[in-house]
Amino acid sequence: MRSIFLRSAAFLTLFLAMDASAEQLLREFSGSRSTETVEFEVKAPWLVDWRVNSDYPSSMGIAVTLAYGGTDAFAGKVFKTKSPGNGLRLIEEGGRFRFKVDATITDWTLKVIQLSPDEVEQYKPKKVLDY
Repeated sequence: MRSIFLRSAAFLTLFLAMDASAEQLLREFSGSRSTETVEFEVKAPWLVDWRVNSDYPSSMGIAVTLAYGGTDAFAGKVFKTKSPGNGLRLIEEGGRFRFKVDATITDWTLKVIQLSPDEVEQYKPKKVLDY
């Protein structure tokens, strides 16, 4: 019985340690028109995982910017596209923010994902070798 308890405790400790460094979904926003999201708070580093689609891909368009919470001052461009697709944008500044979405005939989803400092290297562009 003691052996089972020790194994269970070891497994739980390992599981919790792995979970502590894993990506964490903080917020998810979706829509099909232009809008401003509610404010959210996040620590650096974090990701914007975005996906866009449309029933009329030749007529669609979307631009998403990041604004500082409270002041609504421009904090940066997240992405802009006229085609269905998806992508990731690494943000290395924490704080209170909101998204400003300018969408035309586009269904969109934005996920705010908290990263640990160790995970950030997975999302940085790799150096291209010259041949």
